Formats: sequence, structure tokens, C-alpha cells
Amino acid sequence: MSSRALNQIITAERTVEGGGFVVRRPFPTSRVSHIDPFLLLDEMGPVEYAPGKAIGAPEHPHRGFETVTYLLHGAMEHRDTTGAVATIRPGGVQWMTAGSGVVHSELPTPDFLATGGRMHGFQLWVNLPASAKMIAPRYQGFDSDELRRVSLAHGGEVRVVAGTVMGITGAVQTTSPMTYAHVLLRAGEEVTWEPSDGHTALVHVFEGELLANSHGGVSGQMLVFERSSGRIVLTTNESAQALLLGGQPLGEPVVRYGPFVMNTREQIVQAFEDYEAGRLVTSSR
Repeated sequence: MSSRALNQIITAERTVEGGGFVVRRPFPTSRVSHIDPFLLLDEMGPVEYAPGKAIGAPEHPHRGFETVTYLLHGAMEHRDTTGAVATIRPGGVQWMTAGSGVVHSELPTPDFLATGGRMHGFQLWVNLPASAKMIAPRYQGFDSDELRRVSLAHGGEVRVVAGTVMGITGAVQTTSPMTYAHVLLRAGEEVTWEPSDGHTALVHVFEGELLANSHGGVSGQMLVFERSSGRIVLTTNESAQALLLGGQPLGEPVVRYGPFVMNTREQIVQAFEDYEAGRLVTSSR
């Protein structure tokens, strides 16, 4: 198989989000609005919280897309109007399909809030196709030991959340074809990823330095490959970590305002009206 060509490299920007936590964000920025079908990627932390100081995202609504939280350090409690209540601990993931509308919160667990410690993770927003924007909300949560893995030669591994990498398929059921994987590379190891033809293919480096099809990327850089065909080979001379994000482009209008992402302005107005009228139902704690 041929190698997929590089399109561009994006350097993440630092900003403040949610209840006040600092994130590294490759998109959306003033230069890159979204990378179809992905709407947002935030790296939360790493940050060390003193006892009683940890923060999260208080109750807020969503409609028209999916939110994915992958946690490396710390502990968060998720609650939403589907009735889902779950604790996300290191290595765990939640994939929430907001669909027609959901209200949820992600806050530090009482034990983490009391003791403090390191918080580090990722938030990804995945757009839904027009035909699925009003589907029923759905919550999927998996602990670290439930994620499927590929072991590498020198102690590294690939944790596959969704899609297929190196013959291993993740447990998450996605609405449209999608890949989400966490690569932990040690010196001398190699990972080969074969994104589907025509799909978006992103390699987001968040620790160390690696090569992807001989193109260098350092922590905080996202390598964006062409929507063509061909494999992507990752190598490193040191320890490095990266996310692999792949998905089928939707090619549809994106109209977003705050917590809602739809196809038209009228649909955004309707989403706000539904939320203010209580039709997204406020979750209870």
C-alpha cells in the first residue's frame, strides 16, 4: 500500500474553556474552523490541582453532534438527561451522542476534588450527518480495561477506542465510520494505520516527537493528511504519544452556535427555543 501524503501541520493554541480549565486546541481557531467530520479537539491539561480546586464542566446542553471524553489522569463524574451516570477514570472513555438534545455535566468526582492531583484528557466533538442530527441521545462508556489494545515490541501499545487499527477494532459503536486510537510509542517501534480511502486522517502528537510517513511532529502539533488513500506509518527515536483520528467527511453545511451544531440557522434557533422551553429536560443530581 502507498503512503498517504501530508496536507498541513497545525500547531495547537492555548485557550480557556468550560469552568476555567486551560486547553491546547488545534481546532477550532481563527485559522481552522473544523476538519470534517470533527468540530473540536481540546487537550485538557495536564494540570495539577490542589485539594478543593479541581474544576469541570457544569450542566449544559448539546444538540446535533457527539462529544467524546478520553481521560488519561484524574476522575470525572458524568450525568445526563438520558439517565446515564458514570465515573470516568484514567484510561476510560465516554462517547455521548447528543442527537436531538441532551443536558449533561462533567465534574470532578468527590474523592478527586478532596485530594486534588493531576487532570489530563481530551474532548473531541464529532459532527452528526443531517439525517442523524435528531436521533435519540445515547451514552457509551468504557473503562480502561475494556479498551482493546495492540501490544508493540518494546512496551508501547495502541489503545483502540473506535474503528480499526492494526487489525484491532474498538468497542465504541459510532454513528458514522470513525477511528479513534491512542498510540504510545517507544524508541524503535512502528505503528501502521490504514485509514479508509477518502476519509479524514489526523495524527495529533501530545507528547514527545515522532515521524508520520517521514513527516516530523512534536507535542502540540496535528498532522493533517490528504483525503486520498494510503497508509500512515508512525515511528520515533524516543517515547511519544499521539491520537489517531479518522472519519468519513459529511460534506454538509455546518452552522454552530455555542452548544448546538446544526445545518441551518433556523435549526439553531429551534434548538435554543427547545432548550429554554425545557424540552431538553434539565438533569438532576
